[in-house]
Amino acid sequence: MEKLVYLLWSDAASMPSDNYSKIRTELSAKLLALDPESLWVQVDDQFADVPVPLPIPEEEQAPIAVVSIWLDRYDDRAPFEDAMNAHSSRIAGYLVLESMYTDYGGNRHSEKRSWPDGERSPGVTMVTLMEKPDRLSDDEWLDHWHTVQSPVSEAMQPRIRYVRNTVVRAVTPDAPPYRGIVEECWPTPEHITDPMLFYCAGDDASLMKSNLSEMLGSVMAFLDLDRIRSVTMSEYLLKTQ
Repeated sequence: MEKLVYLLWSDAASMPSDNYSKIRTELSAKLLALDPESLWVQVDDQFADVPVPLPIPEEEQAPIAVVSIWLDRYDDRAPFEDAMNAHSSRIAGYLVLESMYTDYGGNRHSEKRSWPDGERSPGVTMVTLMEKPDRLSDDEWLDHWHTVQSPVSEAMQPRIRYVRNTVVRAVTPDAPPYRGIVEECWPTPEHITDPMLFYCAGDDASLMKSNLSEMLGSVMAFLDLDRIRSVTMSEYLLKTQ
């Protein structure tokens, strides 16, 4: 089985409530009708209006949705891409290797999933798109992301789910050169906007500063800050195995 991740864009005038109607309601129904093995949809809708730590430049349009599709073989993706193209202004698709680094209930910050397929997941999901800097080889980049950054962030941040997608290759023309797509789920919007919560610092400002410094050092070792793109979204696990 193979996992495909698609980024979807819309026109600049699209509102979060429009995204919900167009993606969560209309597109989701069409994708489910195509009977994928599994289907997750993340939408920049009216329930996920949360600022991110590194905002996307104002002149750049952010994706409005991320669609994850599992198929027996990615060769069969064309009907899904046709449906997504009909509900967006542009798509970019990637064949990925997924690591479920932490699932719901997998750490002290979360409980096992108790809601049914199709219902909005609790909290807020932050999707982060990452490029590999030219200064690093593939092996150096992957090694730092997987063996340094992942455990560092897991140790100091209150995520309730962390899905790590390593891009194998793009499957659509002109897709941005992203090498990693990260899905991080947080308990509440405040866990993203409040640095004391974001870094599990309690009421200890010195601990927050220490964790921030360690995190920033790790991130800057394998990413260029001006090339990171993050968007907050609502997560809908529409069909799970």
